[in-house]
Amino acid sequence: MSKGHLIVIVAPSGTGKSTLINKVKDDIPVLKWSVSCTTRPIREGEVDGVNYHFLPEEEFKKRIKQNDFVEWAIVHSHYYGTSREFIDAGLNRGDKLLFDLDVQGADAIKALYPTSSTVIFIEPPSIEVLEERLLGRGTEKLQIIAERLSNAKKELLKKNDYDYLVMNDELDRAYGELKGLISKIVEK
Repeated sequence: MSKGHLIVIVAPSGTGKSTLINKVKDDIPVLKWSVSCTTRPIREGEVDGVNYHFLPEEEFKKRIKQNDFVEWAIVHSHYYGTSREFIDAGLNRGDKLLFDLDVQGADAIKALYPTSSTVIFIEPPSIEVLEERLLGRGTEKLQIIAERLSNAKKELLKKNDYDYLVMNDELDRAYGELKGLISKIVEK
């Protein structure tokens, strides 16, 4: 049996990370998606247990006390976390697990699973392009967009801390690069 591996995709909000991840999930079906837990409100079109496990804040805090999360953080005023049980069981089965995490989560995974994880940072072409993308979504208030941009500037300072860096300046090109990296990891 091949050994399991954690593939973490990290990027500032609005970088196109979800679009890239969805294409990878379609094209590399061996990947098992890590469904994180969150306290943020469900968005239109999302499904509980598929996009996230949407939890009330009190339940999330209870699970923190029970040490149920490998990593958890408050991001954009909401809790997010990754189940320890999910990761350990997947690695033991030899699964190739795919994660969508912020920099705090990526750092935690890399610290706990240094030889079993690869972190790929998706970079926007510029902060200005990132702002246009966030405004174009039309899903958040201006205050939340300002918070996301402020966080993005801090996250971009860490872009060279990870295993790979992919610039999403043009979707097809960025996707080709990302798919190539992940294909090599999966084949190991």
